[in-house]
Amino acid sequence: MASAFGHAVVALTGSRFFEQTPGWKIIGLGVLCSILPDADVLSFNFGIPYEHWLGHRGVTHSILFAIIFSAIAALLFKGKKKWNTLFLYLFFCTVSHGVLDAMTTGGRGVGFFIPFDLERYFLPWRNILVSPLGMGNFFSEWGMRVILSELIWIGIPCALIWMASYFRKVHKKAHKTR
Repeated sequence: MASAFGHAVVALTGSRFFEQTPGWKIIGLGVLCSILPDADVLSFNFGIPYEHWLGHRGVTHSILFAIIFSAIAALLFKGKKKWNTLFLYLFFCTVSHGVLDAMTTGGRGVGFFIPFDLERYFLPWRNILVSPLGMGNFFSEWGMRVILSELIWIGIPCALIWMASYFRKVHKKAHKTR
């Protein structure tokens, strides 16, 4: 899996595509959605094997889970935001988790299409080092290599997207004042 940090950076970057920047409550919800699929590691405590549809990178990493969870969260937290705009952001954050995990160098694939297809998939491009499970293992040489890998393969692209969206908004604002 990619680390929680990598997932959070993608969620923060996704918040740039709102017409107006959302508040920290919505951005925090997006970050939570980007990390939530890894709650499935608890399945190991119940003896559920990795390969099971309820196992790690199983149903909580699926597109269907992202749709259902994002729809419910958008209903509960929409406030003054339009439901569809909030839903799209939360869906992006949730589904991005599986996409990043499918780009890692380890694991057994991601169950994108569970429950319709129990097959696990990787993307053809797999440059993100797989993160160790557990906080104790993360604060190690392996964890530092993961952070460096994510800085290159997640951080730099997100920074470029962030800058492009910033300049787009500045350019758009300058044209409105003319």
